[in-house]
Amino acid sequence: MRYLCIFAAALSLVGCIKNAPGVTAPSLERLQGQWVAINYWAQWCAPCIKEIPELNRLDQDYASVTVVGVNYDGVSGEELALQRQKVGAAFASLEEDPAAQLGVPRPVVLPTTLILDPTGRLAATLVGPQTLASLVQVTQQELNEGSH
Repeated sequence: MRYLCIFAAALSLVGCIKNAPGVTAPSLERLQGQWVAINYWAQWCAPCIKEIPELNRLDQDYASVTVVGVNYDGVSGEELALQRQKVGAAFASLEEDPAAQLGVPRPVVLPTTLILDPTGRLAATLVGPQTLASLVQVTQQELNEGSH
């Protein structure tokens, strides 16, 4: 019975992962040509959890913007997949913290979102929870009708 429960949980997790762009995001270089929002989050961060639905909507509703997450605690593999599911993150996650690659310090406040413009240049650092409207504005998108 125990193994049946584990198998069922694994199947439900695979279903969630399949619906997401992927647990692991493509490299930042492959994302050039579009806006990229790199969100630092943790499962223990209440403002992060509150912000995740806004990031999901940005990622799903705006084709020229890709949202990728960075787990602040550095978890990976199955633990990362479980935490993503727990907080409802539908966007992909980077396996490694890109701060050094971008030439910026690792954030010390959560949530923090780094915004890269289509050329790959850091355009903004947003500290604290964001709304869909603030994310749309900083990524120079038009707010879709019907969005809150």
